[in-house]
Amino acid sequence: QVQLVESGGGLVQAGGSLRLSCTASGITFRIATMGWYCQAPGKQRELVAIINRYGTTNYVDSVKGRFTISRDNAVNTVYLQMNSLKPEDTAVYYCKADYYLSTTWGQGTQVTVSS
Repeated sequence: QVQLVESGGGLVQAGGSLRLSCTASGITFRIATMGWYCQAPGKQRELVAIINRYGTTNYVDSVKGRFTISRDNAVNTVYLQMNSLKPEDTAVYYCKADYYLSTTWGQGTQVTVSS
């Protein structure tokens, strides 16, 4: 059974930083494509950043230059370093694993950026 456990969310002032972590179990992590998504109140869940098994990354335009996705296969963890946070980054952030033909979501972690 695949499980994803996220941590690192919280309340931060605009301009501040947070680092989200997502630790996976039940999969061969090193071959999974891992992604971070966010969902603000009243909006659809959307992609923030993604990293594949080769370390290739992709970001939504609104976070380029501010957020960095990375992975540590030794500890089955994907990270999202979030710098220069803005109030519009406020959302629940979800980790997603795509592994073979299956997709698993984490439970989400709240990020709130105050102005």
